Amino acid sequence: MRLFIAEKRDVAEAISQALGGPSRPTGAAFHVNGDRITWLWGHLLRLTDPEEHDDRYKLWDLKTLPMRWPVSYVPEQKHAAHLKKIIEMAHQADELINAGDPDPEGQRLVDEVIEFAGLTSKPTKRLLINDNNGPAILKALKVMEDNSRFHGLSMSALARAVCDQRVGYNLTRCYSTMAQKKGYQGVLSVGRVQTPILGLVVARDRAHEGHEKQAYHVVKARIALADQVVEAEFVPAADAPVDDKGRIINAEFASKIVGDIQGKAATVLSVQTTERKNDPPLPYNLLALQADAAGLWNYKPKKVLEITQRLRDQHKAITYNRSDCRYLNDERHAEAAELLLSLTPAFGDMAEYATPKIKSKVFNSKKVTAHPAIIPTMNVPELDKLTQDERRIYELIAKLYIAQFYPPADFVSTKVELEIAGHTFRAEGRINSSPGWRLLDELALKEYEKAERQRDLYRLQQGDSGPLESAESAQAFTKPPARYTMKTLLKDLTSVAKYVTDPAIKKLLLDKDSDKQDEAGGIGTPATRDTHIDTLFRRGFLGEDGKKVISTELGRNFHDALPEFAVKPDMTALWHEKQKQIEDGELNHLKFIEEVESSVAREIERVKREGLNIRVQGVQCPKCKNGILRSRKGKTKFWGCSNYPDCKATFPDKSGKPDLTAKPAQKLEPSTKHKCPECGKGLIRRPAKRKGLFWWGCSGFPDCKFRCFDEKGKPKLEN
Repeated sequence: MRLFIAEKRDVAEAISQALGGPSRPTGAAFHVNGDRITWLWGHLLRLTDPEEHDDRYKLWDLKTLPMRWPVSYVPEQKHAAHLKKIIEMAHQADELINAGDPDPEGQRLVDEVIEFAGLTSKPTKRLLINDNNGPAILKALKVMEDNSRFHGLSMSALARAVCDQRVGYNLTRCYSTMAQKKGYQGVLSVGRVQTPILGLVVARDRAHEGHEKQAYHVVKARIALADQVVEAEFVPAADAPVDDKGRIINAEFASKIVGDIQGKAATVLSVQTTERKNDPPLPYNLLALQADAAGLWNYKPKKVLEITQRLRDQHKAITYNRSDCRYLNDERHAEAAELLLSLTPAFGDMAEYATPKIKSKVFNSKKVTAHPAIIPTMNVPELDKLTQDERRIYELIAKLYIAQFYPPADFVSTKVELEIAGHTFRAEGRINSSPGWRLLDELALKEYEKAERQRDLYRLQQGDSGPLESAESAQAFTKPPARYTMKTLLKDLTSVAKYVTDPAIKKLLLDKDSDKQDEAGGIGTPATRDTHIDTLFRRGFLGEDGKKVISTELGRNFHDALPEFAVKPDMTALWHEKQKQIEDGELNHLKFIEEVESSVAREIERVKREGLNIRVQGVQCPKCKNGILRSRKGKTKFWGCSNYPDCKATFPDKSGKPDLTAKPAQKLEPSTKHKCPECGKGLIRRPAKRKGLFWWGCSGFPDCKFRCFDEKGKPKLEN
């Protein structure tokens, strides 16, 4: 008996049906011709936390840092019963088949279960499928290889997960504890991806705020040519005074050009007319969907992920929603006619008039990665029964799929080069031919129609000439880099390499994404970026100003207190290089983990030695002049110094703030006249809970617990 272990239930179902089996499982597996096909629910196991190995790690204390603990797994409690069934079936099987997704994470998910079950010596094959299409699965079954060939890939994924733990857990505790000593009340979380995202936003905000506008000049001319008025713009020569973007920066030079061409005739040097085709955008991957939803409705990435998860799990309306790919396997084209027919009741003419015979560039098996693009399934929901959020996202996905079966948007582009008094000018025109797929989207159609300009330029011919009607030099100013929106931030996360100045690091980041679409030296993955961004908002490091994503004062303070390696994408690049060595068998994964642990230890020692240079808002302690007063709760609310126990200053609360004018509590001194009858130490007269009453207790408490009633200001001692 063979046991297939798929990463997801729908993949297990697809394998079952491809093998001629049922679409519904029996218990925890599909049964097909003596074989069984089971599935995981993501990670059935989790890496253990440090406090599970050492009770000292339960408290956040600098003395316990850096933390080191064994690499081990325990079951996720919510999936423990399912895991137990998989392990039972695995022990019964003659052969195991790892059917995880064809990427390092998918390889590891199944391997960790096999390792946990103690079955690494059992014969195991690797099934690599990136499409739930039946023919694609049958094709992959014929070329399965031994799972051991992918051991390096598995260890690479394990090493990254462990190292993320080591960096995140240790540095988060280190920075948070140091900041709390200065009065900060919260967690300063650190992560390989999370903090470089903060770094991007801080850098963009500061570039925006620090921008000094520079003037530049544009020389424009209006020319009468062949029964039309042509608007042209001056093209500066190589020796002209221009900035790095070719814009004139000398006002006198621009005025001189205007003077030179006054009253002169213009002659056409060249006319270049080209027919252009604008293909429909490829179907969505998760990042592109999150970016469009942010731009249209200001949805946060996490919200889009949750919506797509419901569309997939509850409504069965879309394919795998965490995909990073925008292509489909060639075999998918065969189902287009049936899928478009299924979409017709919901989308009417839009789907009905689509042409299923059109095979756009989206159908390209060579470009499909671990998962194909996100598209609708045959299970088309009633749109009115979806929530507004679900309907919006579903319609985006469905319309972009339908667009693949419409012709391109066609237009004719014309570029004209002219000469006036020895100076070169250029004019551009465009005529729309056919809107094609843009008819499906109102915004896309408006954008298409707006782009049309100077329709008749194509009629000009080389040698045509005409008089200058007018010329002017217009002053403009450079603009600062725009602050991030959620849409632009998401898109920038795919290409942070462009901000890296170190050529070696830049190359590593670009090499990392050389086989990916829509990624060019990015950080994070489409499936995890939403979590990192959400954490930055929750911690108060990022905020919103309308649609703008901005860094908060706390975020900037934290950013400035961190070492450069934490806020730049270099760590991702350097780790990727090590991971490739692990995949290729050139580096042991434990060696890499050890290297990361050593670098973490060095950073912790530096912080312990030099402190954390972070500014914390709050009221400075008037006693020690170093700590910050923090709100505390006892029998009543009061304020205490963050440097406790070194500083024990306390102040009462007054309307939510420390009352620094309050008189300090009078310290009760032991009596020199009245002594404790049991130990001989002085007695102290103390106020009772009931107003006006007192009692006496020994100053030697807690060693001596003697106490007695008060009688007219004296201790009532028994005779």
